[in-house]
Amino acid sequence: MAEERGAGAPVRTDRSTALRTHTCGELRGSDEGRTVTLTGWVNRVRDHGGVYFLDLRDRYGVTQVVTRPGEAAAELLESLAALRPEFVVQVSGRVARRPEGMVNPDRPTGEVEVVAERVETLAPSEVPPFVIEDETNAGEDLRLEYRYLDLRRPRLQRIIGMRHQVTMTTRRHLDGEGFLEIETPTLVKPTPEGARDYLVPSREYPGRFYALPQSPQLYKQILMVAGMDRYFQIARCLRDEDLRADRQPEHTQIDIEMSFVDEEDVYGLVERLVARLFTDVLGVGLELPFPRLDYDECLDRFGSDKPDLRFEGEIADFTAAVAGSEFQLFGAAVEQGQCVKGLVVPGGGALSRKEADALEEEVKLAGAKGLARAKVTAQGLETGFGNRLEPDRAQGMIAACGAREGDLIGVVVAERMKANRALGRLRACLAARAAAGAAPGDYRFLWVRHFPLFERDEETGRIAPAHHMFTMPLAEDLPRLESDPLAVRAQLYDLVMNGVELGSGSIRIHRRDIQERVMKVIGLDGETLERRFGFMLKAFQYGAPPHGGIALGLDRLVMQMAGSASIRDTIAFPKTTSALSLMDGAPSEADPADLEELHIRIAPRAARPQEGPGPP
Repeated sequence: MAEERGAGAPVRTDRSTALRTHTCGELRGSDEGRTVTLTGWVNRVRDHGGVYFLDLRDRYGVTQVVTRPGEAAAELLESLAALRPEFVVQVSGRVARRPEGMVNPDRPTGEVEVVAERVETLAPSEVPPFVIEDETNAGEDLRLEYRYLDLRRPRLQRIIGMRHQVTMTTRRHLDGEGFLEIETPTLVKPTPEGARDYLVPSREYPGRFYALPQSPQLYKQILMVAGMDRYFQIARCLRDEDLRADRQPEHTQIDIEMSFVDEEDVYGLVERLVARLFTDVLGVGLELPFPRLDYDECLDRFGSDKPDLRFEGEIADFTAAVAGSEFQLFGAAVEQGQCVKGLVVPGGGALSRKEADALEEEVKLAGAKGLARAKVTAQGLETGFGNRLEPDRAQGMIAACGAREGDLIGVVVAERMKANRALGRLRACLAARAAAGAAPGDYRFLWVRHFPLFERDEETGRIAPAHHMFTMPLAEDLPRLESDPLAVRAQLYDLVMNGVELGSGSIRIHRRDIQERVMKVIGLDGETLERRFGFMLKAFQYGAPPHGGIALGLDRLVMQMAGSASIRDTIAFPKTTSALSLMDGAPSEADPADLEELHIRIAPRAARPQEGPGPP
């Protein structure tokens, strides 16, 4: 069987059409003597004194085409001489084994070549703006402008093929678990879920708008009310939000919802699915079940709700060890109720002053005032605070964090959560450095659960949902919903792998009275509740089952499985970080006649100070 380069798995060998009998990744030594016709793109062509070597490429692989000295007709030689990279050609000829010493073991087709008898150019090509190869020095903007060329690169074709495998394996697995794939609407009622909606004007109803879905959240919950107790969808989601390197204005998620389940049921399902994906697509076995950590413990130990567990270092609490110390930075801070927490930098004792100062800048970016430092030696702690701290307390700190000779201990003094966040940023920096030199194939999963249900919005000061407003509070916290909402924990969970959040889900609210209470905590009055969410609240009055689910980010999952640094590599036609499509020029201005038909008038916007140019 041929090996399909895009998907990396055996596929059917029948790729014959009117224009080709085989693909460029299909021929093997067993095909010797066969007459074949191939089509594809010219990868490169070499003229060795009238003997031509042509590498012909399609998404399945590369096959070498040759002419034999004295055998090629003049017309054939003329056709070969006219070829340039990226021409689309059809080649007919006979399969031969390569001469001894000329076999290419790095190529599946490397033991054979096709001796050309006829070559026809099906489509010429301009000189490409960059070379089509796995690694390129071309800038990303140029590659996105010519995305159709960028997608010819074997590396991107492998990633897109992997995405296909992940999608198809997901469908097969969930079908086997009794799920129904159900499509939810693309034109929905505007119901902001934390980000801004993309709005779509209605031509038939002037002044009224649809929204493009940020997620299928409300509809999949209503499907549970409808008795569709196991639903999934490979769902397209759109959010008009500020972008980051790992986000796009439109993304795809593996969306799952189940009735009559608790958290452990969701964990088990997702673990089985992820394990199968890694086995079928990567050939990697995963150890189940994944560890579970409550949010508070996760922050205390790692300073983050998505820690990279490939780096073993954990935050140490030195507060008890330094309580009463005459070293005022520590002793006085403990008296004032602050925490003294720190992190070991393995081998950090050998860092230069500049390198150590760079670590301090990391914690400052997270709001800490600084990073107190000391080197671990055979005698205890030296340099920095180590020269001023009592020896017994220094030994207590070393014991608390398990530091070894040659390490560096970095300490932050602050209130608990600020110290955790600052050291979490430092830990993430250290983990990234460690991961850069780590062997591929080390996948560390973690469930982080029981997040706060609410948080305080830094801009408005109002209470807002920490994730979304449809998550069921923990039963023991429900009585505090109105009296102490920021202390309420939710039946909410994230799946994390190697420091990246792959998905988020929760056990949902299925009772109207509890849903209304949560909505009122965040400031929605009765009229607003009815206007925005009345259809959902109404459904809850007709026997809504307990239910829960999760959404796994397909783009991000494939990015991690492929070992790519950019989510844009996993999407056929991605946007830039400023939400532009450089290939087709979207977003673009609308035709005035279309705007008139939609009853829309564009109001001029006053230029903002130092405002840059808008989209093309």
